Amino acid sequence: MGTETRWSVSRLAASRGPAGRPSGRPAVLLDALGTLLFFEPPAPRLRAALRARAGVDVDDAAAAAAMRAEIRFYRAHLHEGRDGDSLALLRRRSAEAMRPVLPPAAAALPTPVLTAALLDALVFRAYPEVPGALADLGDRGVALVVVSNWDFSLHERLAETGLTPLVDAAVASAELGAAKPEPAIFAHALGLVGAEAGASWHVGDTPEADVEGARRAGIEPVFVARDGEPPPPGTTTVTDLSGLLEHPLYRQ
Repeated sequence: MGTETRWSVSRLAASRGPAGRPSGRPAVLLDALGTLLFFEPPAPRLRAALRARAGVDVDDAAAAAAMRAEIRFYRAHLHEGRDGDSLALLRRRSAEAMRPVLPPAAAALPTPVLTAALLDALVFRAYPEVPGALADLGDRGVALVVVSNWDFSLHERLAETGLTPLVDAAVASAELGAAKPEPAIFAHALGLVGAEAGASWHVGDTPEADVEGARRAGIEPVFVARDGEPPPPGTTTVTDLSGLLEHPLYRQ
């Protein structure tokens, strides 16, 4: 990382405005899933939800197949969840994607029941170190913006996991109409806090979307390798978010 983009804690703190927000130069952009959040294994939760909501039992294999089908559909269509109304439609369509692989009793359930069971199955959590790391970074004067390829529910997920008060802003690709690795979503995120690309970093766990996307936007990437994944060549790496607190880019 070049010295021109290595801001010390004291310089970051000095850039904060009267209201305590960064006044405009550096920021840390953060991917969501795999960086800040994870979701609990959904298949067992789907089985439990179908049993509780409709008295229908499905086995492990069927529940796993249903969730795989839903995830494939969702990944292909997440950009359609731009706002509250379109998100509700996306959720119904995602639930319908499970129907062909469910056993007959479950496949015959009304769409509202399937949709409710799907939402019951999707439970997101913050990684244990994330709240403390975000709070510490904020105390050090770092502007924090979540940048994710997600539907409009990104804001809901950040709120339910307790992260909303710990970040300055968030942008989901679906609401913006641009997804990582496109430079536009990074530029929009920087604009939300008045930050400059050359003095900011993007932290994420995906080589193409996060690392290459950040570089294309003129932002220094930091790769999160929670499971020991090899980083892209020449990329700063941390094993979890607490690694940022000891990283040279936050030292004088």
